[in-house]
Amino acid sequence: MNFRAVSSIYSFEMKRFFRTLSQSLISPVLSTSLYFIVFGAAIGSRIQEVDGVSYGAFIVPGLIMLSVLTQSISNASFGIYFPKFIGSIYEVHTAPISYLEIVMGYVGAAASKALLIGLVTLLTAAFFVPFEIMHPGAMIAFLALTSISFSLFGFIIGLWSKNFEQLQMVPLLVITPLVFLGGSFYSISMLPPLWQTVTLFNPVVYLISGFRWSFYGTADVNIGISLAMIALFMFTCLGIIWWTFKTGFKIRS
Repeated sequence: MNFRAVSSIYSFEMKRFFRTLSQSLISPVLSTSLYFIVFGAAIGSRIQEVDGVSYGAFIVPGLIMLSVLTQSISNASFGIYFPKFIGSIYEVHTAPISYLEIVMGYVGAAASKALLIGLVTLLTAAFFVPFEIMHPGAMIAFLALTSISFSLFGFIIGLWSKNFEQLQMVPLLVITPLVFLGGSFYSISMLPPLWQTVTLFNPVVYLISGFRWSFYGTADVNIGISLAMIALFMFTCLGIIWWTFKTGFKIRS
């Protein structure tokens, strides 16, 4: 394993993040504040409690997961797409670096950025509502697994995208709706039975449900099933990346 190569890619990506630190951190802080003003104050005044938790505290895990998912995908996809766009990706391909090391460098940096933003969102939420974290170890584990899994997914999007429009299309048209329909702001038990069944086909439901369990000990879906779904998604992404590098699909002309 060429750890120096992995460290070089990782450091380069993290430095790019810290060069725009104000933009990277202000945006999630502002978004979280607005969500609490709109959902916490406006809707929270009409919904007192969900599963025994105040509505303001109930939406905290969903807001954090929303930030982590979107940031994981955008950071990883842009991180690998930009070298393709400016042509420097050939330097990486011709360097004595394995595909695994390339993935570790880019995905590790994207997952680290998403984790940082998730923690910033958590701190921001603490200014608006009191909440508890019943299982802090499980919370960190869910954050780490989710950020790595969706950074892998973002890496695939960055590899396959031909232009900036394609780079933005999947997160905007697929991921954001899935997150909003995945129980970020409500429990799926509040839906009619038919829509509860339909919602179970949304993979984001399992992420948010498991993550919310780490806070309050209650979940819409069994915690074991949530972990299994995250693992399944992660290994599926790894398989697609392996196949992409092996065949050169969207990489080599």
